[in-house]
Amino acid sequence: MLFNSIQFFLFFPIVTLLYFIIPHRFRWLLLLAASCYFYMAFIWYFILILVFTIVVDYYVGIGLENEKDLTKRKRLLILSIIANIGILAVFKYYNFLNQIMSDILIAIDQKNPIPMLSLVLPIGLSFHTFQALSYTIEVYRGNIKAERHFGIYALYVMFYPQLVAGPIERPQNILHQFYTHHYFNYNDVTSGLKLMAWGLFKKMVIADRISLVVDGIYTNPEAQSGFTCVVGTMLFAIQIYCDFSGYSDIAIGAARVMGIKLMENFKRPYHSQSVSEFWQRWHISLSTWFRDYLYIPLGGSKVAIPHWYFNLFITFLMSGLWHGAHWNFVIWGGLNGFYLILGLWTAPLRNKIVEITKLNRLKTVHTLLNVALTFSLICISWVFFRATSFDNAMTILMKGFSWASILNDIGNKGIMTLINQVFEQPNVFGGKWITFFGLGILLVVEYLQIYGSLTQRIASYPLVIRWIIYYIFIIILFLLSDHSNRQFIYFQF
Repeated sequence: MLFNSIQFFLFFPIVTLLYFIIPHRFRWLLLLAASCYFYMAFIWYFILILVFTIVVDYYVGIGLENEKDLTKRKRLLILSIIANIGILAVFKYYNFLNQIMSDILIAIDQKNPIPMLSLVLPIGLSFHTFQALSYTIEVYRGNIKAERHFGIYALYVMFYPQLVAGPIERPQNILHQFYTHHYFNYNDVTSGLKLMAWGLFKKMVIADRISLVVDGIYTNPEAQSGFTCVVGTMLFAIQIYCDFSGYSDIAIGAARVMGIKLMENFKRPYHSQSVSEFWQRWHISLSTWFRDYLYIPLGGSKVAIPHWYFNLFITFLMSGLWHGAHWNFVIWGGLNGFYLILGLWTAPLRNKIVEITKLNRLKTVHTLLNVALTFSLICISWVFFRATSFDNAMTILMKGFSWASILNDIGNKGIMTLINQVFEQPNVFGGKWITFFGLGILLVVEYLQIYGSLTQRIASYPLVIRWIIYYIFIIILFLLSDHSNRQFIYFQF
């Protein structure tokens, strides 16, 4: 079930109303049943995979808590990892790995006897797999007690707001909240609904409209100009941010309405002044997952410098592979790992340049330069994330770096003519003006958020002013949204 669908607009108020009406002792059952229905609305039989891993991890958790022998505890943890990663490997990576094997065998004039499989990737598989693994790892480490209530544990994995695209929660944050008696709280309900509306705005007004332009450019990059490739890539950077952070806002808001607090997943990532800072602001739940369960166990930064760089690089390679079974995702992850290593290696030189040029005395200029450079580097990596093949990615990059051709086009045609050509894609209702209007609102809101919560600021206004703002926003959301129910980008992961 999509958050931006009519079905969800009926599902959410019904479930929420029942949640507050029924006795507290039955709420877990309501949420679990609603979550099952929510997930089965996509492809019903994939819930069997969830049931299997939930049963395995539930009993593994109890076994880890009861077992004192370290060897046996490790075996139990390995069982959980095999059950979860094994399913992920079959559905997501089987054909990818099999193709690699085929290429190797072809190189030595041999034929791969193992057939390819026609598999449909269960929606949100990577998300609930990682959430389940965080539970068994935390029990193994002794940081939490095993959950004895089977229904509560199942709800931890299946809680519908964040089931298919996160945030990837930790058991310490959310398990105890399912036991808490949440009373109807006006502030939680209104702030949750406002956050959901903002997420829908980012998804339906900005991301879905931009997607029409980006799809046209990336489907046929050979036919595009260098200027179009650059603008298309920048638009994709905005699209994926508004699409994914929009989902997270709706998920966090829906949970907040019921009094349940989910972790923050985005924190104005394109305001970052370095790639390192970007990854502290982008998909925070996944970044911290890899930090805690891969990077730190590898040694983190508390090792020799070459080993530290290796740890960073391998962590980002695995992050890229987590996103998809395609070499472009691996390159995307590796490129971001390379950025971080390069940033660490060049830090003394860059600090020296700043000192010599006196940029440190021009704080605003220095900040803007850092933000622009970081955004440019991230956009280059997004090319591999979005392109359908390596060749298409290289075509986009080669054209995007043809600065002489781009400057020549700008000089001959002018910026506005070139921008009009970018938006001359089929089915782009409203063209560039709706896009610019939506982006303008996004920029203003995110700028104001630097100075504190915008919703709290609006809440301090007189009643009439507040409701005028709310009504105007609802009208804009309804009139300017793309109502084609486009799937969220991260559902494919």
